[in-house]
Amino acid sequence: MHIIKSKADQPNFAEAIRFWFLLGWISFGGTTGHVTIMHDFLVEKKKWVSNGKFFSALNACMILPGPEAHQLAIYLGWKLHGIRGGIISGIFFILPSILIILSLSIIYALYGNTPLLISVFDGLKPAVLAIIIYATWKVSQKSLISFLHYFVAFSSFICSYFLQIPTPWIIFGVIFISIVIRITAPQFILIKKGIHTMDSREDRYYVNMHQAPNKTSLKIISKQLIVFIILWFIPFLSITFLLVDTLFWQKLSLLFTQSAFLTIGGSYTVIPYVANLVTNKLAWLSKSQMIDGFALAETTPGPLVIVLSYVGFMAGLNHFNGSLLMGTIGLLTASYFTFLPNFIMIFMGAPLIEKSQKNPTIQALLSLITAAVVGVIVNLAFYLGEGILFSGKMISSVNFNPIAFGWVLFSLLLLFKYKLNMISLILISLGFGVLRYLLMF
Repeated sequence: MHIIKSKADQPNFAEAIRFWFLLGWISFGGTTGHVTIMHDFLVEKKKWVSNGKFFSALNACMILPGPEAHQLAIYLGWKLHGIRGGIISGIFFILPSILIILSLSIIYALYGNTPLLISVFDGLKPAVLAIIIYATWKVSQKSLISFLHYFVAFSSFICSYFLQIPTPWIIFGVIFISIVIRITAPQFILIKKGIHTMDSREDRYYVNMHQAPNKTSLKIISKQLIVFIILWFIPFLSITFLLVDTLFWQKLSLLFTQSAFLTIGGSYTVIPYVANLVTNKLAWLSKSQMIDGFALAETTPGPLVIVLSYVGFMAGLNHFNGSLLMGTIGLLTASYFTFLPNFIMIFMGAPLIEKSQKNPTIQALLSLITAAVVGVIVNLAFYLGEGILFSGKMISSVNFNPIAFGWVLFSLLLLFKYKLNMISLILISLGFGVLRYLLMF
């Protein structure tokens, strides 16, 4: 007699490792690209994760601070093969990006002021601005679903761009306001109904919507917290007391740890927050160097937040008078303290979020946070636009760069009308930069 299994077998661990390793090298295109690749392989091809569970996991990661694509990889690796699966998937997702951005940062430090690379960046940066604008439009289409959401997005932009209010405070304000509105006037918050319903045969998938949330308790959370503190504190002490200039390394470590925990909404919220601090308050980088970092980050696989690794490199390089060694240590430090919190937030926070995901207050909160993220992305576009369209100088017709503006419009045309993927746009823009160099010399 043929027996139908009520649940699929656990996927092969070695095959999962191969996928996570490959993902780290091919995950171009930002969060949308990362999510698409993971969905195609894990849901459509292998049927390891059900469609409903995949998007439920994505929503859970959006509630947590930090880059949701990296957290989603950790989450799915964890659901498939436990803690070891989450650690491996999370490391492999970012390791190629770190290695590539380190190589590009060294090249930039050595040859960034040469005419060829200057011209290449002049071709690449307008395309990056177009990609940010395109991302804003894509996010706003799904998240701005009522007048209140538009108001939150607009207010978030005003607060971040004109009032210079740090992103964490904006997000905290939105959280407070959304809870108040949900309690006092819930009719003003429209909760978008989920479009990713359960598959009629969820049990075909190893990870599915029928599974109970992973077990958690105060004891488990306490153990995980202790492990995280050890993993954070030992490198912090080693870096700050074994290297010269203790104060600099303390500030660097604390800045990236703080940004990881306080920026809900992914890469587009953490980047403006860090960019403002390192260029204006701490003066570790010039605004031009920061914008060049965006261009470098767009050419690598992995999350856009990898630009923070570049920030660590340039901070160490500039602070220690052009030392590539200190720049490399700065990059590794920034990477470690940026991505380490993602693991603990998934292992500790995801089980709690799984239990409360259907709570209407949580859904309302997520809805307005996403709207606020749109405003922060617009702030990022303005930040980049000032440096790209006006060559980092005061906004005026005299400083306006018509070639850069024209390439932004051309890039937007390719993205919106012809649906060109981002990697192709980056390659075309690199070619445009090389062509400009050849025509000038």
